[in-house]
Amino acid sequence: MNDSGNVLAFIGDAVLSLQVREYMVELGQTRLKTMQETSIKFVSARAQAEFMNYLLSNDEISENEMIYYKRGRNAKSRSMAKNADMLEYRIATGFEALWGYLHLDDQEDRLNELWLMFKEQVEL
Repeated sequence: MNDSGNVLAFIGDAVLSLQVREYMVELGQTRLKTMQETSIKFVSARAQAEFMNYLLSNDEISENEMIYYKRGRNAKSRSMAKNADMLEYRIATGFEALWGYLHLDDQEDRLNELWLMFKEQVEL
């Protein structure tokens, strides 16, 4: 497994995007505009950073998961999200790296557990 923070975040972004799209289909959404607007709530750097801060402040991630989160958070990047400050962007990149690590390491049960928690937080 390539454990570069940027590579893990790249994979994690794709995994999360698929989870969000499948969830919208489960909800019965069919209008592309509505689906796009809804997906932004999940894939925004702000939402991801808020959830990651929740996990960190409640000791919801393991020491091993923390390693991969930090790898993504500390990865060098030339770009930044349009609607986020640098800190939010880095935390969100760490979040995506954690998602990518869990997926590539076949930890689907843990990934689903965190996905359910993330959905619940975003929908509040």
